[in-house]
Amino acid sequence: MKYLAPVLVAFSLALSTIATPHDAMHPDQDAWYRSLKQPDVPAASCCGEAAAYWADEVHVKDGKTYVTITDDRDDEPLHRPHVDLGTVIEVPDNKLKWDAGNPTGHAVIFLSRNGFVYCFVQGSGI
Repeated sequence: MKYLAPVLVAFSLALSTIATPHDAMHPDQDAWYRSLKQPDVPAASCCGEAAAYWADEVHVKDGKTYVTITDDRDDEPLHRPHVDLGTVIEVPDNKLKWDAGNPTGHAVIFLSRNGFVYCFVQGSGI
């Protein structure tokens, strides 16, 4: 019985992660979001506890990649912490993802609640 509560909590969290859309306007893209794996940790998802933000401004300075948050969607339906428009984030080279395409029409960065970068997927330009 003492093991049942932690199992139920973990199961509930897993279901809430699965049920949370990454973009309420495009639920058809949820399978793509769920399929993304971290480039440097291929067994780990880009999303889950991470939140996805559009970051359509990409620039390189001194050999480092930086993105600017351009996502003006409401945070509440996406169950994510707020990150101000215009926030600039350095993307470590080992978090640049090039092998999964991108159906969103936006560059997307996946951040933990404390700002750790899980993945960055370049926009497709569609």
